[in-house]
Amino acid sequence: MRTIRPQDAAEVYIHPRPELARLADQGVVHRVARGYYIAVPQEQVGRPWLPGFEAVAAGVASAIYGPDRAVLMGVSAARVLGAIPRALATAVVAVPGQHRPIELLDRVATLRFVKRDTDALDAERVETPLGPALTTTPEQTVLDLARRPQLGNAESEVPAAISALYRRSDQERLEQLAKQQHLTAALRRAEAWAGVRR
Repeated sequence: MRTIRPQDAAEVYIHPRPELARLADQGVVHRVARGYYIAVPQEQVGRPWLPGFEAVAAGVASAIYGPDRAVLMGVSAARVLGAIPRALATAVVAVPGQHRPIELLDRVATLRFVKRDTDALDAERVETPLGPALTTTPEQTVLDLARRPQLGNAESEVPAAISALYRRSDQERLEQLAKQQHLTAALRRAEAWAGVRR
C-alpha cells in the first residue's frame, strides 16, 4: 500500500533513515508518522498531497503485519463503507498482535490497533487511493460497532452508521456471524438502533 518503514528500505539504502528524510524533503515520499512514509503518487510529486486517513491506517498496519493480516474495522470500516460521512480523528484496525497507538504527524489523528483473530473476521477487499485493503463487511461492522460503540471516539456517529449498514446487510449472514462470534447481544442492540422490532 505504498507504505514503507526505514527497516523495509535497508536492502536498498545503507542508511535508510536519512535517505527517506531526503526523499521526504524532495516530496517523493510523505512522512505520515514517526518511522512511516508513503510513496507519493507520481502525478502528485511537488504538490501539496495528503493521503486519506483510512488508507493511511491500512497502509501502516499492513507495513507492520502484512496486507492480509490488517483489517479496517469499527468506525474506520463504516467510513470506508460510506456509513459515516465526516472525517474522524481516530482510525481502528484489527491486527493479530498488540501494538501501541500511533500518532500521525501530518494531521491531528491517531491510529489504534485492536488485537483480534483477523482470519476469523468477515472481511472484504476494497480499493483505496494507496491500493487494495481489507475492511470488515457491513455485517461484521454492524456487530463490531454495536459491541464497542465507544471504540474510535465517534460514539455519536455509531447509531446512524449501524442503521445504514444494517439495511445493507444480509440478515441470514448477520445472524450466522453473531452466533459464531458470540455477539447475539450486540446484534440485538444493533437491531434496536436500526429500529427493528422482533
